Amino acid sequence: MQAIDFLFSIAVLVMSVVLHEISHGYVANALGDKTAKQAGRLTLNPLAHLDPFGSVILPVFLFLSARLFGGGIIFGWAKPVPYNPHNLKNQKFGPALVAAAGPLSNFFIALLFSLFIRFAVPANLFPTEIFSIIGFIISINLILMLFNLIPIPPLDGSKILLAFFPDKWRQKTLLFERFGLIIVLVFLFSFFPVILKIASGLFLFLTGF
Repeated sequence: MQAIDFLFSIAVLVMSVVLHEISHGYVANALGDKTAKQAGRLTLNPLAHLDPFGSVILPVFLFLSARLFGGGIIFGWAKPVPYNPHNLKNQKFGPALVAAAGPLSNFFIALLFSLFIRFAVPANLFPTEIFSIIGFIISINLILMLFNLIPIPPLDGSKILLAFFPDKWRQKTLLFERFGLIIVLVFLFSFFPVILKIASGLFLFLTGF
């Protein structure tokens, strides 16, 4: 049973981050940049998006740690979909729209499954186990959405925020991006309970449970 839980958890996480990345690529493509399409990254095949550390090593480590210590988080990421912001038709807000596509995709996934729970639970249409699975899908996508909206480079939230600041600010973010992964991981493990609390509130709001 634990093996099934492990495989399911990793599968949900991987597909959620894959859809997140594909959304970036499709919006960039719609706005004039064909980089992701030419690189073969507009595909649901997870093998095209897997990052060895972010999609495999880290999630497995976090899952095993959660089992060992009786709690924790399962998190990860896929390889960023490549795109060239200079090819976008809208140079001012184009990068922000591409960035926003990822978190929005996670929100719509969470919303879709939330509607299922909201209408199916009162009717008692499915076993409790089914709702537990769907609840996990909703939770993972809400957490991914909130995490990526954090305004720390290179996360999506920073690119969305920069669209409303002068161009000279964009150059200053390059320094932060060099150490972005370290800063993001420190923030994640320091403030993850806050993200969880917000995600729980959104879960209750969307599902009614």
